[in-house]
Amino acid sequence: MSKHILVVDDEARIREVLLYALQKEGYAVTAVADGRAAVEAAGAGTVDLVVLDVMLPELDGLEVCRRLRAGSRTPILFLSARADEVDRIVGLELGGDDYLTKPFSPRELVARVRALLRRTEAPPPAPAPASTGARAAVLRHGPIEVDTERHEARYLGQPVSLTATELGVLGALLERPGVVLSRGQLMQRAYRYDNLITERTIDTHVRRIRAKFRVVGGDPIATVHGVGYKLQGA
Repeated sequence: MSKHILVVDDEARIREVLLYALQKEGYAVTAVADGRAAVEAAGAGTVDLVVLDVMLPELDGLEVCRRLRAGSRTPILFLSARADEVDRIVGLELGGDDYLTKPFSPRELVARVRALLRRTEAPPPAPAPASTGARAAVLRHGPIEVDTERHEARYLGQPVSLTATELGVLGALLERPGVVLSRGQLMQRAYRYDNLITERTIDTHVRRIRAKFRVVGGDPIATVHGVGYKLQGA
């Protein structure tokens, strides 16, 4: 079955461009023009990814993201006419997976959509045990678990709701307990199918992972200043 993309933008011209570009790639596309319609469309059926403009009537894109993240991990790609770093960080902190500044190339947008969907479909690769050559389905370090088949994270058995992007970052660290990974290495290991992620984006996703684990009493990632990140206690 083709993936279902929800496009949310109040500019008719941009909606038309995105409809054409995404349908040409074989995706099923629903397009709406305001934030309330976006929330309704996302709740009415299965949506595999949301392309979401920040500046919208009724509800802005940031509020739409808040409402969607209350009950869904569907990947969200933000669109914005503003290139300020603070705007990009706010969108990612709220649970967005990627951020694209207008004007943009339809080809680049399709590439980002494809990469986000791959992250959702393909779990973080686990190292093969030497004895069998098989891949482990669950990565563990102390109280932290990532189930690569179910796309789930847990701390002391408690579920932690991570987006596909966040799961990729944590999975990459779990593959190499005790090893400090630079931002560049995290980009390569967590997003080996996607060269569009930036180092600033990695920082934002790490902050979100830590914040979510703190809610259940954990803090899985340590910052090694000037170098990168590693698992706490490793």
